[in-house]
Amino acid sequence: MPENGPGPRPAEPAVEPAVGPALDPAVAGRLRRDEHGLVAAVVQQHDSHEVLMVGWMDDEALRRTLTTGRVTFWSRSRQEYWRKGDTSGHAQYVKAVSLDCDGDALLVQVDQVGAACHTGTHTCFEAGGPLPALMGHRPETAQSPTSGGATR
Repeated sequence: MPENGPGPRPAEPAVEPAVGPALDPAVAGRLRRDEHGLVAAVVQQHDSHEVLMVGWMDDEALRRTLTTGRVTFWSRSRQEYWRKGDTSGHAQYVKAVSLDCDGDALLVQVDQVGAACHTGTHTCFEAGGPLPALMGHRPETAQSPTSGGATR
């Protein structure tokens, strides 16, 4: 009887499958996820502090980001993991990751190679552009008692 193989092999995924231990439970317990299990990840250039983009992470994407040195996101449109730069070459190398006080947003500081935005611009906020907004001005601040002025 002839042997029938499993057929053509599917293409290898650009991002490695889940391997190794799950996200540290101490970290996972601090996250406040949305209804889809995701947390917003604000990506910032580590040396200039420029905000580059916003992506989304679930526990596995955050685990990969914390353990591989490269930023991994969850694609809401494609429903799959993607590691920034695997197809474009515009990689993000992790320098630090912080959780905000509410646990519902991450700050991922990176060394960005090339454009951060899929449109080819340096940041996603260049591509989106400014919105019309009334500019606020903070009230005059009182002088401190040590500077010789009165406080209000």
